[in-house]
Amino acid sequence: MTDQPHAVEADTVEAVVRQQLAKALGGRRGMAEAAVPTILFTVTWLTMRDLNTALFVSIGAALLLLVVRLVQRSTVQFVVNALFGIGIGWYFVHRSAAAGGSEQDQALAYFLPGILYNGGYAVVLAFTCLIGWPLVGFMVGSITGDATAWHSDRQVVKLCSRLTWLLVAPCIIRVAVQAPIWLAGSSGSIDPDAAVAALGVLKIVLGWPLQLAALGSMVWLLSRNKTPVASDPATA
Repeated sequence: MTDQPHAVEADTVEAVVRQQLAKALGGRRGMAEAAVPTILFTVTWLTMRDLNTALFVSIGAALLLLVVRLVQRSTVQFVVNALFGIGIGWYFVHRSAAAGGSEQDQALAYFLPGILYNGGYAVVLAFTCLIGWPLVGFMVGSITGDATAWHSDRQVVKLCSRLTWLLVAPCIIRVAVQAPIWLAGSSGSIDPDAAVAALGVLKIVLGWPLQLAALGSMVWLLSRNKTPVASDPATA
């Protein structure tokens, strides 16, 4: 690729993507920090049926993780992400309460941002693939120092498109499964308590386990080929 302000620390596109995915997810600890507050909210609601308690428990867990990070002087990115997600959920709950919604309606409102986020994320990532500029490609660009030179290599574009579709798949599955349940619970087609319970369980089952399955598929795909990181577009 072109002149690079940062040295490339990997010889293949596959190695570059593995490095960037590990950095983006924060490793096992980062993934746990992102998942624990949501899991605690869901479990607390399912066992105690008290929305305020569930919110306080999830926020308390996230704040505790944040304090640990600050004491260790390590990155707080993933804890802050969790707090941001809880904050958005709380906002939707507050809006539902202000509109006169029952506690069940408010609990349902907590799950709506996640459904909307996954839907929007899937649309954006799918769009980047359809127009031939898959998002994963920019991971390659970010580490080689040229944001777009990777696009001159068809092999790289093809690989990055496949990897991006693997990131899209979990989002589509979550929306396809959760959205009908949320709509049914909100409309009264099914018991709201049953809908909240189902969404809570699905948020756990379709959360990191599904994400890890997608990442496992990406690792398998990355292990199959060795696409060189070109140092000049002309050689791509």
